[in-house]
Amino acid sequence: MNLKPGVGKTTSAVWLAHALHESGLSPLLVDGDPAASALRWSELADGFPFPVIALPVGDVHRRVNDFLGNRQAVVLDAPQLEDHPRIARSIMRYASEWIVPVTPAPIELDRMAPILGEMADVQSLRAEPARTAVLLNRTNRPDATRTGPDADAREALTERGFEVLNTHIARLDLYAQSFGNPVQAKGSAYMDFAEELIKRQDEV
Repeated sequence: MNLKPGVGKTTSAVWLAHALHESGLSPLLVDGDPAASALRWSELADGFPFPVIALPVGDVHRRVNDFLGNRQAVVLDAPQLEDHPRIARSIMRYASEWIVPVTPAPIELDRMAPILGEMADVQSLRAEPARTAVLLNRTNRPDATRTGPDADAREALTERGFEVLNTHIARLDLYAQSFGNPVQAKGSAYMDFAEELIKRQDEV
């Protein structure tokens, strides 16, 4: 989830769902964005190896379980909060883990403060608090900073109270140009992303 579009929410959701599938889990991908980009991606790719459903509605949290079946994981692609707050907040009410993809650019980091308020508002509606984490997306090459990819951004987010995942997604055409194409997550950073999320779940 994020306040704005264009930060890699759909790309992250689709690649994560494939990574979970390739890890042996059976995910359900829920496209909550009225633009239906994840659903369209699956159509252009002649289908994904797991179900994709469109639920761009304000009561997603009440409907998802009707489609769950024996699926072991649900990945929800949320629309931007600033344009579709009712849908995004409903998804946040359902999801046990909120992932915020962030490009480590100053203008993007500056927009992170209001997200904390949105998170606090939705947490108050939940029986149990959701876990939250930032996924650094479209990061620079490892030699771009002395201490790793976009270390300054990681430090700034941590100082503002965000938990930042160890996994980061590099700025690669492999991801940026993948819309509409079949996805193979093996060997990609999204496999690391999936493994980190599974480990977080196991720790709970």
